[in-house]
Amino acid sequence: MRRKNKILPAKRVFITGASSGLGAALARQYASEGAQLGLVARRDSALRELIDSLPNAELHQHYPIDVNDHDSLAAAAAAFMQVAGGIDIVIANAGVSYGTLTERGADLPVFEKIIATNLLAMVATFAPFISRMQAQAAAGQRDLRLVGIASVAGIRGLPGAEAYSASKAAVISYCESLRIELRRHGIRVVTIAPGYIDTPMTQVNTYSMPFLLPPHLFATRAARVIAAGRSYAVIPWQMHGVAWLLRLLPNWLYDAVFARAPYKASMAEQQTPPP
Repeated sequence: MRRKNKILPAKRVFITGASSGLGAALARQYASEGAQLGLVARRDSALRELIDSLPNAELHQHYPIDVNDHDSLAAAAAAFMQVAGGIDIVIANAGVSYGTLTERGADLPVFEKIIATNLLAMVATFAPFISRMQAQAAAGQRDLRLVGIASVAGIRGLPGAEAYSASKAAVISYCESLRIELRRHGIRVVTIAPGYIDTPMTQVNTYSMPFLLPPHLFATRAARVIAAGRSYAVIPWQMHGVAWLLRLLPNWLYDAVFARAPYKASMAEQQTPPP
């Protein structure tokens, strides 16, 4: 039987990529627990609609900015900490996913966009909060969390998803380095690798997605992982076994199995601009 971790009350939570998908689900989860939220996304109207639907809407702050605008992101972090009086949990969730091919010269800007949004913006999200968290930890607080949203696609490289797999593999390694660095300060770094979650990012996929999970269930389980301060978790749990197997497969077998795997649609094929 899997042990259930009690969800600790979270008072001040900052979430990027909050206007839809995993970010919106996490916002609803933490709002239901009475948290005060700082929500970041590009779409102002979507953020306002989300906040209006949440409990204690007057408590929450929204910041309609692009996470690749690092100065604005830092300003939003400072503004939220000023209003909230500190920070408990930071969730770097913003991300994009498009099929990419190195041979396709027009995809180079897409590579850059994916790496910038999925990896560099995570660094820029965490950076403004660390010194404040260190001060809070020194004052005796013990439930501080930095949370990086990775993906099972970062465990092994997937064909046709070169940039996305590379970005999420980098997220996993980056969060591991940061976790070790901040351990002595009493700050927990949590890496969550979602499998297939039913969000706009996966709804464009034309292939089978095993163990597809509704976003509200992902958010509930993610909150438990974050509260427990676990270093790494795959959600849903069924994908943990898949991830473990992928790590064990020798290259020759992995290559043979995935050589015919379907490719994710490119940006042009999805016919949607980056968020």
